[in-house]
Amino acid sequence: MVHPSALNRRSLLTGTAALAAATALPGRARAQKPVIRIGVLTDLAGLYQDIVGPVAVEAAKLAVDDYGLASKGYTVEVLVADHQNKPDVGAGLARQWYDRDGVDVIVEGGSSGVALAVSAVAKDKNKVYLTSGPATSDLTGKLCNANTVHWAYDTYMLGRSTGGALAASGGDPWFFITADYAFGHALQRDVSGFVTAAGGKVLGHIATPFPATTDFSSFLLQAQASGAKVIGLANAGGDTINCIKQAKEFGIKQTLGGLLVFISDIHSLGLEVAQGLACTESFYWDLNDRTRAFSARLRKRVPERRAGMAQAGPYSAVTHYLKGVDAMGVAEIKKDGAATIARLKAIPTDDDCFGPGSIRQDGRKMHPSYLFKVKKPSESKGPWDYYNVIATTPSEQAFRPLNDGGCSLVKT
Repeated sequence: MVHPSALNRRSLLTGTAALAAATALPGRARAQKPVIRIGVLTDLAGLYQDIVGPVAVEAAKLAVDDYGLASKGYTVEVLVADHQNKPDVGAGLARQWYDRDGVDVIVEGGSSGVALAVSAVAKDKNKVYLTSGPATSDLTGKLCNANTVHWAYDTYMLGRSTGGALAASGGDPWFFITADYAFGHALQRDVSGFVTAAGGKVLGHIATPFPATTDFSSFLLQAQASGAKVIGLANAGGDTINCIKQAKEFGIKQTLGGLLVFISDIHSLGLEVAQGLACTESFYWDLNDRTRAFSARLRKRVPERRAGMAQAGPYSAVTHYLKGVDAMGVAEIKKDGAATIARLKAIPTDDDCFGPGSIRQDGRKMHPSYLFKVKKPSESKGPWDYYNVIATTPSEQAFRPLNDGGCSLVKT
């Protein structure tokens, strides 16, 4: 459990709709407007801060502002906290938000280990958790619950799109460098399934400490010595960036399978290093008119950045949650987290980041995924112009079939 003073130090309360929660009425006491409290739980200063972090926070705030609450009769407050990529810290913050601070919904949620811990708290407290940062497909599989929706992407989607494409194009056999926690193992598992289904082989893997290492030289040399044609990078953020940079420094010639690569990673690497890399995202700022419009609004808040899919997720999730508030009313949406999730599943999703979609019985948010190839420096028209679309996977094919995940919520 995190001590309350720790939460106070890390939490930042920022009203994004109308901070004055009370309105003066002539000749009588001030009337209090109903308040919806949204908690953005994210990595503000650690390994994943560029993947989620401050940009995810601003995306959530933008969703509140875009929704337009002037005539809705309620206000929205956004709380922000840093889970430090520690499941116990994330779970402690979630309990305090739900129990002490009146938070109605937690969004984003960070790494897979943190997300699984927070999801369990949401179930225990019967609250709402809409998570987009984590990758593990277990959130909608064996560890699903009626209080959690998984936005943006997961390890199955990444395995099918990036891993499947590499395997189908002759990338075989494989060796994995795997982050040693829930996300890394889930990603390796799901990608391995697609590799073997395509007739390929997995020669082995090595688990790397998380987040305790930045030197991957010995792991890369072991992967090189395995004789694998593809080195699958079952990691993310700074770990992936370091692996790619160090592989180039060591002159490793095998194909690097960046299985979870975000546009912020490409920006950090530079096109000279990243060109030709295949990667999968469910959002790209320059994909269509709607994504460009969202990105233009977000750029006013974070001028030097562009969102990746994990940062677009909070915008989409908050937008959909506020639709649920309108449909159910403030009092009703606060009563029962599982009932709120059930109502959110019944409402079609649609926003500028992911377009039209839906939420399945197992809590999987459904939308297309895209396989991208990173541009050569000569192809790019400027900063953040990094992707060419190679393939589009429709939503019903992008994610694991509903009956295959082992989720107890699925009624056949």
